[in-house]
Amino acid sequence: MNDALAQVPALAASHILLAAAALVLGLLISLPLGVAATRRPVLRRIALGFASLVQTVPGLALLALFYPTLLGLSALVGGRIPALGFLPSLLALTLYALLPILRNVIAGLGGIDPAVIEAADGLGMTPAQRLRLVEVPLAAPVAMAGIRTAAVWTIGAATLSTTVGYPSLGNLIFAGLQTETTALVLVGCLASAVLALGTDALLGLVEAGVATRSRWRVLGPAALLLAVVGGAAAYRYWPSRPAIVIGAKNFSEQYILARLIGGRLEQAGYAVRYREGLGSAVALHALEDGAVDVYVDYAGTIWTNAMQRHDTPAAPRMAAAIDSWLRARHGARVVGALGFENAYALAMKPRAGVMSIADLAGIAPGLRLASDLEFLDRPEWRTIRAAYGLRFADSRAYSPTFMYRALSGGQADVISAFSSDGRIAADGLRVLADPKRAVPSYDALLLVGGRRAGDARLQAALRPLIGAIPVAAMRQANFMVDRDAGKVSPDVAARWLGDQTARSGAQKPATR
Repeated sequence: MNDALAQVPALAASHILLAAAALVLGLLISLPLGVAATRRPVLRRIALGFASLVQTVPGLALLALFYPTLLGLSALVGGRIPALGFLPSLLALTLYALLPILRNVIAGLGGIDPAVIEAADGLGMTPAQRLRLVEVPLAAPVAMAGIRTAAVWTIGAATLSTTVGYPSLGNLIFAGLQTETTALVLVGCLASAVLALGTDALLGLVEAGVATRSRWRVLGPAALLLAVVGGAAAYRYWPSRPAIVIGAKNFSEQYILARLIGGRLEQAGYAVRYREGLGSAVALHALEDGAVDVYVDYAGTIWTNAMQRHDTPAAPRMAAAIDSWLRARHGARVVGALGFENAYALAMKPRAGVMSIADLAGIAPGLRLASDLEFLDRPEWRTIRAAYGLRFADSRAYSPTFMYRALSGGQADVISAFSSDGRIAADGLRVLADPKRAVPSYDALLLVGGRRAGDARLQAALRPLIGAIPVAAMRQANFMVDRDAGKVSPDVAARWLGDQTARSGAQKPATR
């Protein structure tokens, strides 16, 4: 918990910079567009229609749409456009900021008494003079209300940037939700709320200053806002020792392994940073693009999702093929298998006559499936469904922690469990056999990105982990985090796991 809280200043600084950049870009687009749209009804309908349409798209979906778009554009210009991190977050948040600013600018300008406009024209003012001296001052209070709304929305939505690899206060929220550490969720939410409310209060003072035509009441709060953003930039980009960036996906095991790796690298003298809460595709591309230097992925995930392979060779052959594939793409490499497998497996409470997935085929239409957030869209599910002819009465996706809760609470009958999860034994679940071998090997592989592939000291620090984590130890570490609803943090579980690996010594990777 303390290690996580130590990240708050850096995460808050990144959060502020992203939200500020998105709001400024939104202003640069919305203000002139709003003025032009006030004069042209067709443009007004198009602009407001587009901005309203953007608001109907969920934030996560908008971020997801920018990823393939930027990836395609990057391919056209030789890979110089980052598809992860700051840029997609900036573009998505900017689009979200458009509607309140645009709508209020148009409403403010459109609500000016026509007699005032006629009087300005009668004085011989040019359109530019009329806009600057008459229309803008009268419309500013209404426009400021839209800017305040956009600022609050942007700061709140910036927490979603975690999912595409940009650090924000969302790191704490996503980690806390997954590990059931309520304190982390509260810290992330409260910090984001303080930023939003503080910004809204300062912009409210600016709005009051605009309404009373008081220059100092405008400049004072505006200067304080600029000072906060400048301080965040100084904190974020102040020269410091280069750090190894350790990636992690969005479930307990990944948080634990990231902290285990980070601990070893810190002992070797490296500074480390964490990028956690990433989706599978985002994590791999972050490694390839250099946004992440080290993380753990699973052989079957890369094999089926990224490489689009449908055969199921033995684990060593699969790992060798993945290593060759990674080296050929961006110079990344597989350091080795950690010694355990975290395979997808269907699990349920013991039921007479149901020992394998094949036994489910006849009764699946009367059962409900709960999966993690990715499983229902993954190739493995399509392969399992086709191999065994499964058709469930209902299928719903949950975060992994709540997936197990759905099963224990009676909202689901079958789950897409993970073979290294300690909750399988703790909840007395039966893992169904896969006689047709529809699911490939899921050995946990330690991956290093291209810019660190030649760092012999780094690999020497990590190599003792290869083959040293038995599945029983990984299950216990996972269960330590998941069992007590946040009483044991991933940091504590990682230290425990590190002690176990030190005692066990090198062991051969587990195979199916």
